[in-house]
Amino acid sequence: MSLRFGTDGVRGVAGSELTPELVLGLGRAAARVLGVAGRPFVIGRDTRWSGPLLQAAFSAGVAAEGIDVVDLGVLPTPGVAWAASSLDAPAAVISASHNPFADNGIKLLSPGGRKLSDEEESTVEAALDALRHDEGAGAHLHGRRLGRLAGDPDAADRYRRRLVDALEGRSLAGVRVALDCGNGAAVATAAAVFEAAGATVVEVLSADPDGTNINAGCGSTDPGALAASVVAHGAAAGLAFDGDADRVIAVDDRGRIVDGDRLIALLATDLHQRGRLSGDAVAVTVMTNLGFHRAMAGAGIKVASTAVGDRYVLEALESNGWSLGGEQSGHIIFRDLATTGDGVLTGLLLVDLLARRGTPLSAAADAAMQRLPQMLRNVQVADHTGLADAGPVWDEVRAVEAELGDDGRVLLRPSGTEKLVRVMVEAPTEQAAGRAVDRLARAVLAALGPPDS
Repeated sequence: MSLRFGTDGVRGVAGSELTPELVLGLGRAAARVLGVAGRPFVIGRDTRWSGPLLQAAFSAGVAAEGIDVVDLGVLPTPGVAWAASSLDAPAAVISASHNPFADNGIKLLSPGGRKLSDEEESTVEAALDALRHDEGAGAHLHGRRLGRLAGDPDAADRYRRRLVDALEGRSLAGVRVALDCGNGAAVATAAAVFEAAGATVVEVLSADPDGTNINAGCGSTDPGALAASVVAHGAAAGLAFDGDADRVIAVDDRGRIVDGDRLIALLATDLHQRGRLSGDAVAVTVMTNLGFHRAMAGAGIKVASTAVGDRYVLEALESNGWSLGGEQSGHIIFRDLATTGDGVLTGLLLVDLLARRGTPLSAAADAAMQRLPQMLRNVQVADHTGLADAGPVWDEVRAVEAELGDDGRVLLRPSGTEKLVRVMVEAPTEQAAGRAVDRLARAVLAALGPPDS
């Protein structure tokens, strides 16, 4: 596998693409680029079968470069990031987020717990390439110059207390919630946090990981069982987490899905009304629904759009001094409280909002924004890199945009890792969106060729 960073770290099939040898090399490269003298490298993971193996390989690579390692065990990505922030240390998370169990990945965090910039990723890639080709690999360390590996069994407890502290002393007593841990890292935190905050947890689903059932028919990518649980128990809300618990999808009291766009709209307007939305602005990605933009304009809240990826959202928040942003997928960042998206923190603050307002999530979410029908299609092509220069495609885009006017929008972008173009259209009706996607998909195929050509 030629290692290159994607939207959220490095991913591949564990053992065949993401091999222990490659991960050991990545640990050495990361230590060279991100390591800080006198500070450890913090490492955590989700519950995948391959997690302990790859965590051991990465840790060995870091220690081989003379950097100590603190092993946090199973902990959500934001928990690892918080530990890194507390120590002003670099970190890694062994996780493939919402992917099936056979996949795994490595997310790297710079000292202080922030995801790497494009430049930092390129530097790590170059360092790994040099190591693999023995260019400047340097002499191997030995004896006391090697790093040491140690655990931190209290890390999860400290992180859970940190989350509850975000409520500033408020209690969630009387609020009934259901949780779906996705058989992932949320098992280490979610139920304990909500119970400590005073909420009544009516049911905890998918909290028995066996290494192979992470994200399997559960969690944020499949919240159907959670929706049934919420309705059956009369809960105020349900919260479904992905494999590394850095994002959340909610279910309202009627069993309906509440995605990241609605959650951000709801949380942003609440902060704005309380005078706690820095800059009276939010940062979201280009995938965010047009209905969100309209709702924010009506509420007097500015919106900045970034490339897809929560690290780009965080960059926008930090450069502008803003406090809230996120993605439709449920990655939501409270910059004053965390350096990454945090599904449990977001869920906690959402339930706090419901408790303060005394209103069901269904009513609050409906009032927050009206979603325009959105259709996304992945079009497989022979050469996705030629999209920018495909004149006929952009002629068709302009024609569709002219027809939609202010009642819709179009977004085309090539995949960063696969030979496909993502075509997204929002329109007043599902039928109009479908017709527009069909037109644009045909234009893309005609210009860039089918995948077998």
